[in-house]
Amino acid sequence: MKRQQNIFFRKPATNPYRIFILLIMILGGVWLVRQLETGGIQRPFTPTPTPTRVAQSYALEGEAQFAAGKLDAAITAYEEAARVDLNNAEIWANLARIQTYSSALLTTDDQQRDRLQEALASADKAVELAPDDSAVHATRAFVLDWNANSILFGADQAADYLLEAEQEAVRALQLDNQNTLALAYYAEILVDEQKWGQAEQYIQQAIEQDDTLMDVHRVYAYVLESLGQYNQAIQEYDKALIISPNLTFLHLRAGANYRRLAFDSTNDTVRTQLYESSLEYFAKAARLNEQLGIEDPVPYLSIAKTYSQEGEFFIAARNVQKALEIDPANADIYGQLGIVYFKSRNYEGSIPALKCAIRGCTADESCDGRGGCGPNDEPSDVIGLELSANTVVYYYTYGSVLAALSRPKENYCDEAMTVMAEIRAQFSGDRDIMGIVQAGEEICQSLE
Repeated sequence: MKRQQNIFFRKPATNPYRIFILLIMILGGVWLVRQLETGGIQRPFTPTPTPTRVAQSYALEGEAQFAAGKLDAAITAYEEAARVDLNNAEIWANLARIQTYSSALLTTDDQQRDRLQEALASADKAVELAPDDSAVHATRAFVLDWNANSILFGADQAADYLLEAEQEAVRALQLDNQNTLALAYYAEILVDEQKWGQAEQYIQQAIEQDDTLMDVHRVYAYVLESLGQYNQAIQEYDKALIISPNLTFLHLRAGANYRRLAFDSTNDTVRTQLYESSLEYFAKAARLNEQLGIEDPVPYLSIAKTYSQEGEFFIAARNVQKALEIDPANADIYGQLGIVYFKSRNYEGSIPALKCAIRGCTADESCDGRGGCGPNDEPSDVIGLELSANTVVYYYTYGSVLAALSRPKENYCDEAMTVMAEIRAQFSGDRDIMGIVQAGEEICQSLE
C-alpha cells in the first residue's frame, strides 16, 4: 500500500534550471512593464503623434496656398516639400516660379533682389536634377528673365541674365515644341529684348494651344502693355483673374494700366472714370489681403500713387501712412511719403520722412518721419536705402528741400551738399538729375 502511494502521489523533485529560467522571465517582464510606463518602448500599433508627411502632400498645400493668393505660405509649403524630397525637380521648379511671382509684392530693392536670387537658386537645382525636362528649362527661363533687371543687378549682369533666359527658353522648346509655358515665357523674354513682333507671334501660339493658364494671359497682357495697348492688356489681366482671382499682383497690374490710361486722357470726365476704375482694382487687392489675413503694404501704395497723380495729396498721404502701419521699418515707404509731402508743398514735413528713407532713423524719429505715430503705429528703427536708380529721387528731393529751406541762421546746407555730392558721383551723366543737383548747390553756395 505504501509502495502504491509512492507511485501515484510522488512528490515532484526541484529542477534548478527551470527556476533560473522562470526568474529570468519574471525579471524581463518587470523590465518591459517599466519601459512601457516610462515611454522607453512604444506600445505596438500605437499611432505616431506626428505622422510623417510625404513631399506630394506639401506640394499640394503649396499649390492651394498659391491659388488662395498666400504666396509666402505657398513658398513655405514648397520648401518643406523640397526638404522631404530633395531630388524632385518638379518641386524645385514650382518653388522657383512662386518665389519669382512673390517678388512683385516686395517694395525695396534688397527684398526683391534677395527673393529673385532665391528663385534662381531653386531653378538651378531643378535643372541640375532634370537637365532634359522642358518644363524645368521653361521655368528657369522665366526666373532668369525676371532677374534681368538692370536696376537690381546692374546693366552687365542684367544683359547676361537676359541672354541666358533666351537660351533656356530655346532649350525648353527644343525638348518640347508644344510646351505652352515655354512659348509664353519666351514671348516675355522677347519683349524685354524689344523684339515685339516675335513676342506677339509666340504668345499667340501659346494662347491658341492653351488659354486656360494664368501665366499665358499674364504674359499676353505684358506684351500688349509694351505695345501701348492698355485696354486690351486690361482684358487679358481680367482673363488671368478669372483663372486665379486671388493673386493680388494681377489686380495691381490691371489697376496700373487703368491709371496709365487716365494719365494719358485729355477728357476730364473720362480721366476721372479711369482713375476710379484703377482705384477699384487696388481696393480689391487690399480687401483680398484683409480676407486672407495677409499684411501687404503694396495695394495701399498703389492707391496713394493714384490719388497723388490726381492731385489728392491728403488722401494719398493717408494711404502711405496705412502702408507704414503694416511695415514700419520699410525705408522705401518713408521715401514715398516724403515725395507725397513734397508734391503737396509740405516741405518741412518731407524732411524727416526723406531722412528716414536715405539716412535711416531711430524708432522715435520714425514717428516724426510718418507725421506722428497714432494708436496703430509701431515706432521702429529704419535702415536707410543705398543710392540707386530707384532711390535717387528720394536723394535729390531731400537735398533740394534742405537747400531750399536753408537760411543764414538755419542752415541745412552741410547735409544738402553732402547728398548732392553723392548723387553727382554716381549720376553725373544724367542731365536731368544734374540739373536738379546744380540748382541745390547754387542755393547753398549763395549762402556761403
